[in-house]
Amino acid sequence: MRLQINKGEFLKNWLIAERNTSPKSTISSLTGVLIRAPAGEESATLEATDLKTSVKCVSSGVIIEKEGEAVLPVRLVGELFKKAPTNIFTLSIDEGRGVIHSGRNHYRFTTYPTKEFPSLPVSDDASRFCSIVAGDLLKILNEGTVACSATEEFPKYFGCVLFQLSGGEMKAVSTDGRRLSLSKCETTDNGPDGEFLLPLAGVREIQRLVASLDGQTPITIKAERTLVFFQMGGVELSVRRVDAHFPNYEAILSSEYTTTMEINRADLIAALERVDIIVRESENRNVAMCLSPGGDVLLQGSAPQAGAVEEILDASISGNALNITFNVAYLMDGIKAVNSDRASMNLNGPAEQMVILRPGGQDFLYMLMPVKTSETDRRFDEEEETAY
Repeated sequence: MRLQINKGEFLKNWLIAERNTSPKSTISSLTGVLIRAPAGEESATLEATDLKTSVKCVSSGVIIEKEGEAVLPVRLVGELFKKAPTNIFTLSIDEGRGVIHSGRNHYRFTTYPTKEFPSLPVSDDASRFCSIVAGDLLKILNEGTVACSATEEFPKYFGCVLFQLSGGEMKAVSTDGRRLSLSKCETTDNGPDGEFLLPLAGVREIQRLVASLDGQTPITIKAERTLVFFQMGGVELSVRRVDAHFPNYEAILSSEYTTTMEINRADLIAALERVDIIVRESENRNVAMCLSPGGDVLLQGSAPQAGAVEEILDASISGNALNITFNVAYLMDGIKAVNSDRASMNLNGPAEQMVILRPGGQDFLYMLMPVKTSETDRRFDEEEETAY
């Protein structure tokens, strides 16, 4: 095999394949990228897998001078590709040995046997789930994964994202047991209503791919019993489904509230960040909120060895007066995800869930459970005030 490679164009696809390898695997083929250069084709294809996610992509920036295929070690060859001194270089492979010629320089290396590279999943027999444009998919991925656990926990669904198709809409939903985020958008060319659960690591790779596309790029989603396929341009990514049951979250979402508040989102984020400077020194990292109907909202926080803080913000509050406490980091996650000038917060007393929405919108929801604490824990007493 002999290829002439334009580094700038080729690396865009190489990096996609590289991210889906398994560098720490003891199986050498999983630490490499399979490159295929068929006779008569104007482009090469790259394939990679870590057995949970797999990717196939058509690579631009390649002129095929001699057909062939090879499995290239990612750690070695990938670094040489990135640091080649010329923008145009050649890659030659012959009987398991490779060489890169870049200007007057050349670099030799050994490839892995192609027969040991696993066969990647094919989507030919998968059923159509739906079609969606890149901008809409990126939106629900960004918003719907906010509550997902970043670590592998039990139950399994804590580290997963649920995708649901119903009535021409697709939802992305996640939870870590303390909070829940949901985002939805319209889809086209829909198959039968259904759902699937994907691991967060695979969803993050979908996010990275989609973020690199124009917002109007069409994406086709297909599903089978164990895999889900995302087809976009010259890239097909497959992600292994998680065999777990996501709870019936709709049953716990309240439709009636005793206190509602609408507030400037940027002002609230800034205030919470200042509160966090103090409370992150404490074990609990909590912020107490005192809502006064027709008045304002008071934010309070303290850390025994650090200090205390009070912030007062203007807000539109209706319903019952309320004192309630939240984990400040979880609260900021939800407010930041709102992605509008103002945020709407609906509450049902000090021990029940709070729901954050975009004012006037129903396409995003963030539910957060409060922290159970006593009234004396939530408020500054006179001794603390005189101490500072």
